[in-house]
Amino acid sequence: MTIEDVKTGTVARRLLRAADRATLATTLAGREPVGAEPWPYASLVLLACDHDAAPLLLMSDLAEHSKNVAADPRAALLIDGTAGRVDPLTGPRVTILGTLEKTADPRLQARFVARHPSAALYADFADFHLYRVAVTRAHFVAGFGRIHWIETAEFVFDAGPGLADAEEGLVQQLSGKADRLAQLATGRRAEDWRLTGVDPEGIDLRREGAVARIEFPAPVRSVDDLAAAVDGLLQKASRRKK
Repeated sequence: MTIEDVKTGTVARRLLRAADRATLATTLAGREPVGAEPWPYASLVLLACDHDAAPLLLMSDLAEHSKNVAADPRAALLIDGTAGRVDPLTGPRVTILGTLEKTADPRLQARFVARHPSAALYADFADFHLYRVAVTRAHFVAGFGRIHWIETAEFVFDAGPGLADAEEGLVQQLSGKADRLAQLATGRRAEDWRLTGVDPEGIDLRREGAVARIEFPAPVRSVDDLAAAVDGLLQKASRRKK
């Protein structure tokens, strides 16, 4: 593993963590007509991430992509970071290859619902299940000629249990600072931002249909490290006001 590999993996991972939706590609099972050959199938899904950056998807058993995954758990996720560019092909995007695995972990479901509050209406329905994507490889395109295959070790983050176990309490503690952090992330003043998650690499926020993310200067490994990182960010925000 080279330093360049690590940097590329970090940039691609940041693109994933900042996204709240993705295009999911699965293999259309040969059901109709009976015996039909499998076919590529793409669909829109809502997206969240675990602390180690493993993608999280909440899907209904009735959805076509869920039926596909039941037959073949291999899938690809496209995260598009090209919005707002005159030429989208100059912008970043990453395709994540992996296998989808059902999980009943309440921490992961809480993290998904915090990211997508509307999902609280149906997350507990019997036909909905949370899936965690076990990443195999990622294909990152940063623009023309800047194309990289990224292996699992360079893409997945070694998070450890430190912040995951304390996340619910940390989100509550930091909730009063959400607007100030969002201003630092977006460059614009606005109220009613809500802090939805904390992980070793940054903080996620939401305001109605908009999401924002602020990255820490360096990964944090403990609650004390997190407090120091947030204080540093808020001091930076205060200096900007002057």
